[in-house]
Amino acid sequence: MFTGEYHSAFKGQGMSYKEVREYQPGDDIRFIDWNVSARYAHPYSKVFEEEREQMVFLLIDNSASISFGTHLQRKKDLVTELAAVLAFSAVNNNDKVGAIMFGDKVQRFISPKKAKQHTLYIVREMLSNDAASSRTNYADAFRMFNNVCRRKSICFLISDFLGKGYEEALRVAAGKHDVIGIKIYDQLDMRLPDAGLLQVADAETGEQRWLDTSSALVRYEYEKDFHKHNDYVKEVFRRAGADLLHMRAGDDYVKVLQKFFINRSR
Repeated sequence: MFTGEYHSAFKGQGMSYKEVREYQPGDDIRFIDWNVSARYAHPYSKVFEEEREQMVFLLIDNSASISFGTHLQRKKDLVTELAAVLAFSAVNNNDKVGAIMFGDKVQRFISPKKAKQHTLYIVREMLSNDAASSRTNYADAFRMFNNVCRRKSICFLISDFLGKGYEEALRVAAGKHDVIGIKIYDQLDMRLPDAGLLQVADAETGEQRWLDTSSALVRYEYEKDFHKHNDYVKEVFRRAGADLLHMRAGDDYVKVLQKFFINRSR
């Protein structure tokens, strides 16, 4: 695992105001207590202590599109592995972990706890809960997360982001919490094979159509749409002030997570 990188990446999240002391050269001027400084006509700095325990929530997309997969594993398998790794890393860091599984509505809410057995319970629930709907409702999941977590927490939203209408819910959640999106995709989401006529269906709407994959233009437009959607999701997260990672089913996700956590800790 990468518990060390995980802790370093989020070590600044939970800080409580402890006391003040005289300002010393090199202190961050943002932490000057101006009220105390004015009272004693001398600058004083706030002293903080780190709150070790944090709340980590996994918002897990369990809609129909997550069950899709063509290369080594389904997207759902990757989602489950990622959730397990993140949950165990949090528990090893003495943080509480909870989960919200959702499709067109919240399907399962698991209260945050610390024990490793609790993490195994989350994984079992993910494995036993098949997709109950085709559409994805991010707003309900974020609403429940915001209601449960009153103080700033860490939220990993794991989804393929094929659903729509999550922009405002993400913006509100990211304004209060540390939100990290993990966008899952399959290689066939990005690139079509040259396989003649294929009937495809939109996992969110159920709309079906035929594609002539032997056409280079069709394959080019398909891949262009994928990158256009990627750029859109990136922009939504950027505007919300949240981080976003991309994971392809079948790839080594551990290296991607390690790099992310190391970069955040710098």
